[in-house]
Amino acid sequence: MANLKELSKKEELFTGGHRLCSGCGAGIIARQVLLACDKPVVVANATGCLEVATTIFPFTAWKVPWFHSAFENAAATISGIETAYNSLKKKGKISEDINFIAFGGDGGTYDIGLQALSGAMERGHRILYICYNNEAYMNTGIQRSSATPKGANTTTAPSGKKSTGKVQARKDLTAIMVAHNIPYIAQTTLSFQNDLITKVQKALSVDGPTFINIMQPCRLGWIYPPEETVRLGRLAADTCIWPIYEVENGTYKLNYKPKEKKPVTEWLKSQGRFKHLFAPGNEDMLKQIQEDVDKGWEKILSLCKSA
Repeated sequence: MANLKELSKKEELFTGGHRLCSGCGAGIIARQVLLACDKPVVVANATGCLEVATTIFPFTAWKVPWFHSAFENAAATISGIETAYNSLKKKGKISEDINFIAFGGDGGTYDIGLQALSGAMERGHRILYICYNNEAYMNTGIQRSSATPKGANTTTAPSGKKSTGKVQARKDLTAIMVAHNIPYIAQTTLSFQNDLITKVQKALSVDGPTFINIMQPCRLGWIYPPEETVRLGRLAADTCIWPIYEVENGTYKLNYKPKEKKPVTEWLKSQGRFKHLFAPGNEDMLKQIQEDVDKGWEKILSLCKSA
């Protein structure tokens, strides 16, 4: 596990003073990820909240080489950078070992960036792709994405008299990455600092493509007080709506099992985007969401036990 005491002494590579919302989890994730880096690192960042709010010209919160790409191609951008590095190193023009990390939100990862991400994973680039997953297109107006959970209220899947929010279940992108047969894949939340940093360190030590899906509560789109961000991330794990696990060379490992599995309603009622589900008449939707969570949790337990 990561030595947090030693990490606290390291230079911060992601600084304060950025324009992210109060309580935003994206900055917490970026800070933790860069603290895990022991070697020089190059970052590619898809268009989104993290990019927009941390690089308002002429300022930047990044103390590392940083490249902005379009919404859909952060994985392609970091792949090209890594390929150029390999060429320069082969020619003897670069000698130091460098890590390559891409950051993208769920919109730029689950949806419009999926093709570039899949290609980068299949080609085998030595990169780490971080999805900071706030479960909607938060930067452009809180539109639903394929990472948005069932029942959530968004601007393009609104709740109302004839709607209970998004009707589809969210995509399991972590499982899709596992299907690429890459060396290392993981899920975590920003609330498990030691787990997150340890997983980044492990991913960066791998000679090949790696992927970490990090749930990131968004106080704007999820509608909750900004001081609740870390608690909500932990509650997602305690209700098993977001299992904390890793897959190393095809082998599943559960990293966190709650002592007492809490009902999913505890997570839902903490957020304004699910407020409508607690109105009379939506009992069946709440029951269905709980059943979906239970089924997903049992599946992960089975995969980890069979490893």
